[in-house]
Amino acid sequence: MSETEIDVAEAAVVETLHDDDDRLKSTFVDAVIDCVEQGDTEGARALVRPLHPADIADLFELAPQDMRRPIAAAIAEILDADVFAELNEWVREELINALQPHEVAEIATQLDTDDAVAIIEELEEEEQRAVLRAMEPDDRAAIEEALSYPEESAGRLMQRDLIAVPEHWSVGDVLDYLRRNEDLTTDFWEVFVVNAAHHPIGTCKLSWIMRTPRSISVADVMQREQTLIPVDMDQEEVALRFQKYALISAAVTDHSGRLVGMITVDDVVHIIQEEAGEDILKLSGAGDGDINEPVFETVKVRLSWLVVNLGTAILAASVVGLFQGTISRLVVLAVLMPIVSGMGGNAGTQTMAVAVRALALNQLTSSNTARMVLREFRIAVINGACLGALIGFAVGLLYGNRDLGIVICLAMVINNLVAGLAGILVPVGLDKAGADPAVSSAVFVTTATDVMGFFSFLGLAALWGLHG
Repeated sequence: MSETEIDVAEAAVVETLHDDDDRLKSTFVDAVIDCVEQGDTEGARALVRPLHPADIADLFELAPQDMRRPIAAAIAEILDADVFAELNEWVREELINALQPHEVAEIATQLDTDDAVAIIEELEEEEQRAVLRAMEPDDRAAIEEALSYPEESAGRLMQRDLIAVPEHWSVGDVLDYLRRNEDLTTDFWEVFVVNAAHHPIGTCKLSWIMRTPRSISVADVMQREQTLIPVDMDQEEVALRFQKYALISAAVTDHSGRLVGMITVDDVVHIIQEEAGEDILKLSGAGDGDINEPVFETVKVRLSWLVVNLGTAILAASVVGLFQGTISRLVVLAVLMPIVSGMGGNAGTQTMAVAVRALALNQLTSSNTARMVLREFRIAVINGACLGALIGFAVGLLYGNRDLGIVICLAMVINNLVAGLAGILVPVGLDKAGADPAVSSAVFVTTATDVMGFFSFLGLAALWGLHG
């Protein structure tokens, strides 16, 4: 059988291993586990060998935790650097901890700098030093430089392997350089043009180089306008620039303006996915939200926020306690007040989600904050009036008490106004204060709507003199 026929046959086998959601079927995962448990390492390797590195990573994530290391031992010859680059952070850390420093160093050496840094930065400091000592001097220097930059910055994200040429070269010089140097990176979409100080002054797409006569100067065909990424820029801001300017790759510069690396769109796709999921989880106080995260770590994060929420619940309950006499005169108030606070909470969450997203995407800035607040105020008035009229009419009809219907209608309008304003002002205020609005906004907004919901409804009932 020819190599082409073998590739086609393996592709057909791999296709049958996935479900409709492009995930490995449970029957396949169970088959691999059975082979490992029976000591049939050759059978396990035969099953796993046709898989893409991303699918092998999925295999480890889908397997029970106590089977991950035995599977890794059984398919060790297939478990290359590409697989480790695709692994979930927690699963990768678990497998890395089972390896010797020289084995981790060997894996890191085969990876792009950014992927190698992602593996090494998760190790304990002593383990990091052991792994770095086992690496070649050039590789070690690149990793140490990357680790010197802040976490989640462009310096951690960038790749050092890139193509840079001087501006006085011709297109022919560039082509000869690319063809004669086997050590150059093979994964790139554009060539960066630098001056004598190694500052980037332009870029040339590969398509331009391939279609331009050899005698033409690079300076005559390069694009001088380019998006430069400072080495200490936060990775979320990097992702926004790629999205805004439709970039495929971008040059990274140090504090002196020298070209030190590049970031490619495949790295940014991961960042966009991570940041989007991270913000959603922060809003709920669920931590990393990773199902592979150790139980104790998950409990520690979630419990801290639940304790904070317990405090806000006590505050809301204390407001209710101020109106015990009013509630005792008309018990139905206790039945209806959760409606006011609950609807206010939902309205506040809607506004808060829009505001946090707008801040994350740089759509909400100092120039349009006032307009955004006014917009949400108008929305809150309309929603509050509609919901208030609806619940007021229903309560008045159901309980035969027109005054009760008016009170809950007014309370609904007031609490929706509070929800709308809190939902926009709290995230903006936290952002101005330098705090992450995705982390703390939910607690403040929920507290505001609960407290004001109870206070407005019970306070109006007391002022109105409602009684049974």
